[in-house]
Amino acid sequence: MAAEDRDAFLYDTFPEGFSWSTATASYQIEGAWNEGGRGESIWDRFSHTPGKTLDGDSGDVACDSYHKYLEDVENMKKLGTTHYRFSLSWSRILSDGTPASLNPAGVDYYNRVIDALLAAGITPMVTLYHWDMPQTFQDQGGFYNDQFIEWYTNYARVCFDKFGDRVKSWITFNEPICSVWLGHGNGDHAPGLKEPVKVFLAAHNLLRAHARTYRMYQAEFKASQKGEVGITLNNDWSEPKDPSNPLHQAASEKILQCKFGWYANPIFGKDGDYPQALKDQVAEIQKVMGLPESPLPQFTDAEKKEIKGSSDFFGLNHYSTRLVSPIDGPPDPSSEAGFFQVLEETDPSWKRGQSSWLFVVPWGLRRLIAWISKTYDNPPVIVTENGISDAGETLQDDMRIDYYRTYINEVLKAIKIDKCNVRGYTAWSLMDNFEWAMGYSEKFGLMQVDFNDPQRKRTPKASFNFYAQVIKDNGFPKK
Repeated sequence: MAAEDRDAFLYDTFPEGFSWSTATASYQIEGAWNEGGRGESIWDRFSHTPGKTLDGDSGDVACDSYHKYLEDVENMKKLGTTHYRFSLSWSRILSDGTPASLNPAGVDYYNRVIDALLAAGITPMVTLYHWDMPQTFQDQGGFYNDQFIEWYTNYARVCFDKFGDRVKSWITFNEPICSVWLGHGNGDHAPGLKEPVKVFLAAHNLLRAHARTYRMYQAEFKASQKGEVGITLNNDWSEPKDPSNPLHQAASEKILQCKFGWYANPIFGKDGDYPQALKDQVAEIQKVMGLPESPLPQFTDAEKKEIKGSSDFFGLNHYSTRLVSPIDGPPDPSSEAGFFQVLEETDPSWKRGQSSWLFVVPWGLRRLIAWISKTYDNPPVIVTENGISDAGETLQDDMRIDYYRTYINEVLKAIKIDKCNVRGYTAWSLMDNFEWAMGYSEKFGLMQVDFNDPQRKRTPKASFNFYAQVIKDNGFPKK
């Protein structure tokens, strides 16, 4: 496709009933880390460890949404969103992670948030796990421990029981690609482990916990609550560096299958198993590293049956694109792409956000949605995160407006031109917040938060008004 055709703007509107949302995560906005009976999470431990986060920043107070949630709901109402995607803090609901430690104050807090959203006409979309495992479970091995499946399903059951009468849209895990690799492969995120060979075990247990939880909801809650349960996966689009080179084309498909399909294929594929490309790559890793056995666990036949089709929608987080080509050398465990023998690069002409990894390439989102549609038989897709960071120096955030305008338009093209089944779009984020290891140096919000103000004053940015207009218009009506 020629660049002028690829980048042409489409004036049209989204289908009736299309959902418009913003998103946040508990550790990034709530604060009150040791209030109301909340237990310690891995991100509390990580951010309180010197040298782990920029400037020693933490989510101890963050946006103080624990106390200011009503103001946040009011701002969403002004924005006009139909949905709000937020996450629950496992250790706020269950202080030590187990149902025996049920914390009434934590349950009450989320009940108040959910009720306030519904009163404002906003549908809650709840993520059960957005990276903040109770530290008590990490002390017992976390994702490496087979018991994680039981820990997690017990927690999910409590959430379905306490909130499922009003919450009809659930996400089991947010971005396992990140929580597994950044948390266990290179150690950039909590729990800060650098054990690249063990990432396959961590991912395996996470996927098993997802599948078990999905089936538990179906068996115990679906008939009465009539909700839906899905998972959110993230990925860049992998564009062949030389689109005419078959080796670059193969590298693109390989990294998509190994990185994205690692999680997507067991759930959305035809056989409930890891993609063959991943199996072949792990065999190469085993050979080169001289491992006595494959680090990639196998699903049992019963587990394949349990995981296949275990999602009512495909949650997609997307921010950027990479140019890819093959690496001739052995697997390099210092990076995820290198581990899969693929080189990821960027085009010097691409604009970059404040985040070092975030380049503005709108057409990559459309191509990724089309790949999902083709590879997994056109599942219902919800874009559960998309946005860009800046330094937060101005309320006139024109770069963010341009980013949203072009990326949302690519979603529209995916629906109208490519006939992909996209049901909703979510802007990350409602407001500036704690950006994990980068602390408060990167701002993604539609609203500015003054982190020097004890009241954490929120102020709408220009992008807030822009997004509100897109929602009001349900897209980009023909002029």
